[in-house]
Amino acid sequence: MYKSAFIAIFCLACLTTQAVSSEIYFIDAHSQVDEENDRAELIQRMDAAGVRKTILSSRRKRSAVDVADWAEQNPDRLIPSVRVKSKHYKKNTRKFYKKLAKQLKSGRFGAISEVLMYHAQKGSHAGEVIVYPDDARVAAVLEAAGANNWPLVMHIEFSAISGEMRRNFYTKMENLLSTHPAQAFCLIHMGQLDAEQVTTLIDKYKNIYFLTAHSNPVAVKRSSQPWVNMFQGNTLAPAWTSLLIKHPDRFIFAVDNVWAEHWRNAYTGQLAIWRQALQALPDRVAHAVAHGNAERLWNISAPAQ
Repeated sequence: MYKSAFIAIFCLACLTTQAVSSEIYFIDAHSQVDEENDRAELIQRMDAAGVRKTILSSRRKRSAVDVADWAEQNPDRLIPSVRVKSKHYKKNTRKFYKKLAKQLKSGRFGAISEVLMYHAQKGSHAGEVIVYPDDARVAAVLEAAGANNWPLVMHIEFSAISGEMRRNFYTKMENLLSTHPAQAFCLIHMGQLDAEQVTTLIDKYKNIYFLTAHSNPVAVKRSSQPWVNMFQGNTLAPAWTSLLIKHPDRFIFAVDNVWAEHWRNAYTGQLAIWRQALQALPDRVAHAVAHGNAERLWNISAPAQ
């Protein structure tokens, strides 16, 4: 038994010390932009951070049409995402479904943005949202995602809820995963789940993926929310290192910039710490997480060599 354990630890150590042999580039699989940023600034920020492409959705007074226009001007850098969140989504009005259908009919989008299921109150611009996974609004977004072969990005902050509500969200989420086995589902912010909980879902479902947004010390330090920190100091924690190496196809890099301050203040710092962390992982793992999984799941063309 001791010999087997030693061999396993030795093999893991060997894997984690393999340097990445080629340059890492990043695809940000989920970020947002409001009216305070413009296209030129976003491209400039992406250049500074080393992000090759961003799947981008609009926020607040910035329209989805603006983002689609920007993507047509910079198709090699921006992928427009159908906007879901709005006051109409939150109130479940007919206008939500009409706006969703209009965006889809335009054919201008390459993804669909996160569907808020449980979102805790965050300041004055981001209120609490409670929409269970079996809600008609979720079904509408799921139908759109499936029809276009897009992953469905679920926003459920499991660490922010407890008791019966948490159990209901988890059970209903599992029902989605099992009922739609051919549909890719992504939990943004790691679902605020720890490594053991993530492992349980990965082992049980082949169609669950995890977006790394807000799961690093730079983002965690700037927030009072119970985000998952995958790092121990400036390196990935052992439990997460082991999990990424074992399941490199299940983790997708994302930043989830929301407001102008996110693009301007903490963006490059987050990319720096992720680049350092991924460079310590095996080549296949680093490239899968940084860009490969996003390219595969959203059918994004890899850049020409």
